[in-house]
Amino acid sequence: MSESDTVAAALDEELVDAVPESAIDEEDRLRPEFVDRVLDAVEAGDDATARELVEPLHPADVADLIELAANDERDGLVRALAEIVDADVLAEMNEHVRETLLDALGPDAVAKIAGELETDDAVAIIEDLEEDEQRAVLSAMEPDDRAAVEEALTYPEESAGRLMQRDLIAVPEHWTVGQVIDYLRSTEDLPTDFWEVFVVAPNHHPTGTCKLSTILRTPRTVQVRDIMISEQTLIPVDMDQEDVALRFQKYALVSAAVIDSSGRLVGMVTVDDVVHIIQEEAGEDVLLLSGAGEEGDINEPVMESYRNRVRWLITNLGTALVASTVISLFEGAIEQMVVLAVLMPIVAGVGGNAGTQALAVTVRALATNQLTGSNRWRAVGREMRVALLNGVTVAALLGVGVAVVFANPLLGGVIAAAMLTNILVAGTVGSLVPLTLERWEIDPAVGSSVFVTMMTDSMGFLIFLGLAVASGLV
Repeated sequence: MSESDTVAAALDEELVDAVPESAIDEEDRLRPEFVDRVLDAVEAGDDATARELVEPLHPADVADLIELAANDERDGLVRALAEIVDADVLAEMNEHVRETLLDALGPDAVAKIAGELETDDAVAIIEDLEEDEQRAVLSAMEPDDRAAVEEALTYPEESAGRLMQRDLIAVPEHWTVGQVIDYLRSTEDLPTDFWEVFVVAPNHHPTGTCKLSTILRTPRTVQVRDIMISEQTLIPVDMDQEDVALRFQKYALVSAAVIDSSGRLVGMVTVDDVVHIIQEEAGEDVLLLSGAGEEGDINEPVMESYRNRVRWLITNLGTALVASTVISLFEGAIEQMVVLAVLMPIVAGVGGNAGTQALAVTVRALATNQLTGSNRWRAVGREMRVALLNGVTVAALLGVGVAVVFANPLLGGVIAAAMLTNILVAGTVGSLVPLTLERWEIDPAVGSSVFVTMMTDSMGFLIFLGLAVASGLV
């Protein structure tokens, strides 16, 4: 084993020993027993034991611990862990829980916390405050920190300007590797984490990048311009954070330069921030598809969850009335043959599932930029072919089953034809609805499921009952 491997193994052992074995399970979650031990210690007034248990945890695990506590237990827990709940813990915390804790702190305390964070994390904390609270916190911050946060707040929400870090390493092209290394060693105010050095022209326009590994392995006399990588991915300051994440994913970036409208280097985005964005955007799309709102969360206040969800339930009620109206048109036929009422939910239900499948695939393709103007109709055609194959398979099984069970081959043929047609409609609608919403510059995840469900239910009832009447079955 090499010396570096030995050192790494020793560090790993120290890290394992530092965290109580009973605190974290095999899936990196806090064990319920550990959470109960900490909360019991706080309730008993034994703050020292609570701190001793929690101190070895990573800031993200401390944040999880606070989130797992009930609302009436959090204040006591945070007071007991006051020395541990620092800026890093707040940065990892769920925004709803963090907002509640910050409301209990004064502007000076919030300003101190924000001053200890990277600019992007400080902005994430301050942007959720009310305007008067923001002003109070900003006025209490150090001038340099305040200027950086105020500048970030001028950019659109969920843009690269809000996401980026202002602290970075930028050097001129004519410097030697030795000058860069001496600068890094002698300058105290450097970013906490960075993986590359940005190379800039005299007008501060980025011209290339140098990886730290390249700098460390190059002789001191070599100029930066001779080892820099000229081709780089530049992020406009007003780019949406979802597009930023897609660029990181597409080009396998670890960090990227952010430029303003004049092309000047103003910040950098790092992959650790992008990981959070990818998780956030993916969760947001799932919530929007279900109608639970953009920020559905188990820590979200009840009234906020109610407001986010009830509007879509009311919308769904309206679309359900459309399906009920279709059924009412065939009331006489259903009275003559009650079995139609038994079978028609099958046609609508399976069609709804087929539509949801096509919808999920299309929304994901749009979110990851797989669908563009050059291949969207090809994608629609693909979903129609998949729907046709699914329709033939399900229709054959259902048709034969109904014909045998009810001893009525005509009824089996009618429901098979209805099922095939509705699944084909579902596949087509499931792909066209999000594409249409995107063309109208509406988030495809918003409301798509409601409209697709309405179409599959209404068409399922209409096709099945209409074929039953047209075929002379009733």
